[in-house]
Amino acid sequence: MSPLRYELVFSDGTGSAQDVVVVERTALKGSGGHPVYVDATGIIRAEISDRDEVRILASGGHQEISRPVRARALPDPGPEDPPSPAA
Repeated sequence: MSPLRYELVFSDGTGSAQDVVVVERTALKGSGGHPVYVDATGIIRAEISDRDEVRILASGGHQEISRPVRARALPDPGPEDPPSPAA
């Protein structure tokens, strides 16, 4: 089973700067047959394989991801954790 949440780590070309976005699994599947994950804003959408390979999906026109991105699986929330807006 695929993790419920990932951190997507966007790096600049040098690896010195990073932006981290948390995404959660949706009921959707991407063209590769893997789960689609989305951030709380709905802007960042990614298909993540069972080998943590990331393919960013465009959520609007003129969207281009030119920076490298990698996925880090997060532990599934426990029953005491509140649901997030992306769920």
